[in-house]
Amino acid sequence: MNLCYCDESGTGNEPIAVMTGIVVDAGRMHLTKQHWDALLAMLTEETGHQIVELHTRDFYAGNGVFRDIGGRDRAHLISQIFQWLADRKHHVVYASVLKDAYADAFARGDIPDELNTVWRFLGFHMILAMQKCCQREKGTKGHTIFVFDNEERERMRFTDLIARPPEWSDGYYDRQPKQDRLDQIVDVPYFGDSREVSLIQLADLTSFFLRRAGEIAEGLAGPRYDGEEENLGEWVGRFLSRSIGAANIYPRRGREYAAELFYRHAPPSIRSLS
Repeated sequence: MNLCYCDESGTGNEPIAVMTGIVVDAGRMHLTKQHWDALLAMLTEETGHQIVELHTRDFYAGNGVFRDIGGRDRAHLISQIFQWLADRKHHVVYASVLKDAYADAFARGDIPDELNTVWRFLGFHMILAMQKCCQREKGTKGHTIFVFDNEERERMRFTDLIARPPEWSDGYYDRQPKQDRLDQIVDVPYFGDSREVSLIQLADLTSFFLRRAGEIAEGLAGPRYDGEEENLGEWVGRFLSRSIGAANIYPRRGREYAAELFYRHAPPSIRSLS
């Protein structure tokens, strides 16, 4: 059984929104949590401040408790974190959207009413991608529990959407006549506090860097320092080497209605990633 810890980046004024999920085998979760706590302890030693939660925006910009760590040292720490993820053989699922394109399409009635927020659009895409990926597994190996960062405004509507998924979403994973809808998704999603659910912090990290890479690649934002685009490419490449696969997220061929819906509104630079 899997646990998928999710967080999003870009739901403010940014032009792109991204959500990522860190997929962990439930049997290894205890050891993973110990290792993450050790990583935070290392950051505590480096900064001289107690770090109980990693806020990516502050960490990357060198704000707050990270202001005394130079840019090169922060870059080295980021590389270590993504290597940590790859070494533990966790997987990554992701979803993205160009927010202006989404807003225009929703105004035209081209987005289903069930996905009437950017957050819900991303979250449901992640659910469908994991369903498609995991239904090939035997027995209960692919069954997945989703844990999202606290999002009180979305909790009730999103929970209802997953409990009663719309018929139009069946084609995304080629649902069979006798197959229950979303049969790989265990129960309804859970929502937790990232201070207490540590791998939500790692999802925050991956979603932030994937969004920044997409904004620069699409010409929607400029680099903040020399070499940022190259650094982002390296970091994103590291964690997407553990992706569940573009065929499950942004298939290049054979897209039916639901897959085409998510593909059409994603940044080309992100949907083309492996």
